[in-house]
Amino acid sequence: MTDHYEDEEETRERQLSNRKVLGFISTYWRRRPWLMTVTIGLTLVAIGFDLMLPWAAGRMVDAVAGGPANADPAWRAWAIFVGVYLAFSVIRNTAMRFLIPFSATNMKEMTDDGFRRVQSFSSDWHADTFAGATVRRLSRAMWGYDTVTDAVLIWFGPAAVVLGGLCVMMLVRWPAVGVFACVVTVLYVLSNIFLTALWARPANLRSVALDSRIGGALADSISSNATVKTFGAEAREEGRIASVTEMWRKATMKTWGRFTDLWLLHNLMLVALQAGLTGLLLREWVQGRATVGDITFAVTAFMLMSGYLRNIGENIRMAQKGMDDIEDVARYAQTAPQVLDRPAAPAFRADLGEIVFDRVTFAYKSAAGPLYDRFTLRIAPGERVALVGPTGSGKSTFVKLIQRLYDIQAGAILIDGQDISTVSQGSLRRAIAVVPQDPALFHRSLADNISYARPDATTDEIVLAARRARAHDFIGRLPLGYDTLVGERGVKLSGGERQRVAIARAFLADAPILVLDEATSSLDVETERQVQAAMEELMTGRTTIVIAHRLSTIRGADRILVFDEGRIVEEGRHADLVTRGGPYARLHAVTEGVG
Repeated sequence: MTDHYEDEEETRERQLSNRKVLGFISTYWRRRPWLMTVTIGLTLVAIGFDLMLPWAAGRMVDAVAGGPANADPAWRAWAIFVGVYLAFSVIRNTAMRFLIPFSATNMKEMTDDGFRRVQSFSSDWHADTFAGATVRRLSRAMWGYDTVTDAVLIWFGPAAVVLGGLCVMMLVRWPAVGVFACVVTVLYVLSNIFLTALWARPANLRSVALDSRIGGALADSISSNATVKTFGAEAREEGRIASVTEMWRKATMKTWGRFTDLWLLHNLMLVALQAGLTGLLLREWVQGRATVGDITFAVTAFMLMSGYLRNIGENIRMAQKGMDDIEDVARYAQTAPQVLDRPAAPAFRADLGEIVFDRVTFAYKSAAGPLYDRFTLRIAPGERVALVGPTGSGKSTFVKLIQRLYDIQAGAILIDGQDISTVSQGSLRRAIAVVPQDPALFHRSLADNISYARPDATTDEIVLAARRARAHDFIGRLPLGYDTLVGERGVKLSGGERQRVAIARAFLADAPILVLDEATSSLDVETERQVQAAMEELMTGRTTIVIAHRLSTIRGADRILVFDEGRIVEEGRHADLVTRGGPYARLHAVTEGVG
């Protein structure tokens, strides 16, 4: 078997341009314009002092060249030299104090927005995507933003000012030196930009994608550790992870190798800049057109320029990596949720729980044809309806559609007279309590898991719900009681205990519509009897939909609907359907025989 991952060609087709990624990042910069303006302003002021440093160094050397008799001007030049660098350091540090809240708040909001966007995507999207890879993309984007912001706001702009200023100063005094400095600087910057984007980026995108794959593969194996141990498959999983990390190693070595090649090329360009600047100024000195201070200016200017060029080159490469890290979240922001609320959609008004399917047509995206084709059904308020039929017949789809986990292609679904496509999804789903066959709990306390249905519930209400679900006794035997952490997806509890917590949550939800998907399948016989009695109380006055495979659990249903390929082929009460001798009777005979 092979793991299902995105095809590399598909990933490349969905690649966003640097311009679009920068546009996405800039939406966060614009949220705090005054912080951004002060940060950039102070940085530019600091850079102005940095730009004065070669000039101040040259003046000091010229003053010192006058000999000890020229001490006062030398000390004044020294004070200016020190003061210039002190001003640069203090102002630059102050700018960073404005950058810190600017970046930290934007990083928080980018992560929050990305998580909100991912939550808005459909069940299909989440089923097709590794949760671990998604987590990796969201967390990596946050730090990618930090890298790009530092590069653009703190390095690129200031570096352009310093490099441009020094080139102009040289052009004015020594045209040949200035032209040389300008040419090398422009070549250095442009080669960094284009070689990084066209040569290094494709390799980096591959290693970034494999980094996400590692996150997905690790999460898949670790979250399924119980299954791994059951089959003694630790070595197999280690080999599987090793194969993914080996692909990452090869891709990352290629990426780092390309970045290292660029680093060598641009360091050679800095050597040329050093040789050219000092050599040309030395020639000017030989010909009497430059002083010793001018030579010092050239050396200091080279040190300053090489530092900024080295930083700008490094930051171009880091900014590219940061934009690649952000790309997935930027693409999420451009991806419309598959199931979308209408603008200003009103809240669902929960009432009696009447459900009407009016000529509904629905097909899954990967299906050849519709599962439901002009499907019509009415469930009366307070009616207890059981859905039975073979796997894939449409039972679970019925429940997913009333929760609006998918949008239908035609027709309408009405609950209490309201078209569910016109109301907000959250308010609709809060009116439907679901007890699934295999409940997944949060790695939080038992009290938190039970009260998830109603976060404002009091401790007494939580305990009462647990008592009605027959969960209070086992919770009371735990050392921390309701404060006990249940582990990821509830792994610290048995299947029956998880089921009872889910039932307690449904009690607390107090919703007009109740969905039970084999809600007692994991309970022992004695506990099942107790919970069945409690559920009888819960179902009173509520519209209840029971998805059942064990027909013994639905004998008391008001109506049993037998599904087959998205159609209701038979309906009625248990005794009538058994007598009729149709599909239900045959299914009943099989299950009774198995029992």
